[in-house]
Amino acid sequence: MTRLSVELLAADPVEPITSAGHAQLGIAVLAGIAVIVLLITKFKLHAFLSLTIGSLALGAFAGAPLDKVIASFTGGLGTTVAGVGVLIALGAILGKMLADSGGADQIVDTILAKAGGRSMPWAMVLIASVIGLPLFFEVGVVLLIPVVLMVAKRGNYSLMRIGIPALAGLSVMHGLVPPHPGPLVAIDAIGADLGVTLALGVLVAIPTVIIAGPLFSRYAARWVDVPAPDKMIPQRPSEDLEKRPGFGATLITILLPVILMLSKALVDIVIDDPENTTQRIFDVIGSPLIALLASVLLGIFTLLRPAGFGKERLTPLVEKGLAPIAGILLIVGAGGGFKQTLIDTGVGAMILDISEDWSIPALLLAWLIAVAIRLATGSATVATVSAAGLVAPLAADMSTTHAALLVLAIGAGSLFFSHVNDAGFWLVKEYFGLTVGQTIKTWSVMETIISVVAGGLVLLLSLII
Repeated sequence: MTRLSVELLAADPVEPITSAGHAQLGIAVLAGIAVIVLLITKFKLHAFLSLTIGSLALGAFAGAPLDKVIASFTGGLGTTVAGVGVLIALGAILGKMLADSGGADQIVDTILAKAGGRSMPWAMVLIASVIGLPLFFEVGVVLLIPVVLMVAKRGNYSLMRIGIPALAGLSVMHGLVPPHPGPLVAIDAIGADLGVTLALGVLVAIPTVIIAGPLFSRYAARWVDVPAPDKMIPQRPSEDLEKRPGFGATLITILLPVILMLSKALVDIVIDDPENTTQRIFDVIGSPLIALLASVLLGIFTLLRPAGFGKERLTPLVEKGLAPIAGILLIVGAGGGFKQTLIDTGVGAMILDISEDWSIPALLLAWLIAVAIRLATGSATVATVSAAGLVAPLAADMSTTHAALLVLAIGAGSLFFSHVNDAGFWLVKEYFGLTVGQTIKTWSVMETIISVVAGGLVLLLSLII
């Protein structure tokens, strides 16, 4: 949903597809979310199917005609995929190029060659943050785990002292910084400015990742002192390559979308004239689609060619990069459908009324809703898309910066206390050879620190800007 549509929703509300009162709508929301949680956690149903069924259940409990509920869900799904689907696909292609060409390994090895001793945790958080910009969290984990384990073993470091900073860097990028799917969906739902959200996201991410990464890892290493498990050190992608791209070229390719999008935001602030030629040029080159597409095209020359990839390998690489995101696209799309169902049944307006009656700051309410859904479903993406749908009407009267902060509040809440219903929890547990208790003491606490620190910083920024 665009900013314009959000504003129209508040100024001249669309007639809800049900005439249910607040009490019935409240019950319908709880029932819909309960169905989603139960299907994901108890019956292990895929999040796409769970969100679809939960949306239908929400409409049924709200007393809306089923045909209109279906229309709302499919319309929201289509709008969401149209808004962010291409961006997610381009991000996946760039991530695959980065991994298969050895570009990611080049970044890692170059930074590690310059680091040592006490600076190693800081080097790991820097690596993870840079690598994490274009990569999905799970892909980043798979790429970085071999490095974490090798550094810990060869340098005789505590596994947690090295591993926590790396995980913190990946997690913060995943939750707070576009073009990751979660922030992109929230930006689309709320109608926030992507460049401003990116700039504020980076501003919040830096202190958050320092506190949750290198600083917290000191305590995590004391609480859980385990060696790096030998059996979990897999082969690195670039070990089969005769050559790989250079550090500078790889770094430029990764950072190009960020530079272009931030440049657009800066020009919009400085010039602030939609008819100005310079601003119109930057509006085009700084749009997420063009920025990511430019990075992918640049990667063909800076990543694939130096690694010896011929033209015949480009299409298979793109196909392999796109295959794993089918599930993510469907989850994001279904989340958009759930969001639209919430809005069309009148839940969005109800949340707006409740927030006014209770005098709860919109940013805190968004954070709390995302926290609740995250704890229940275990999915940061589901928490983000659902919370964004619930609080989207609150952004109608917000300034550009506060709408961006609303997105970040949702992203921060979506990372709260990962536990046994989160796939990331088990990924970390198995790779690091931890028990469930040890994983909670380290990974789960780290995620909570990220959520609370980022949420606090967002509230603090809202008082300043």
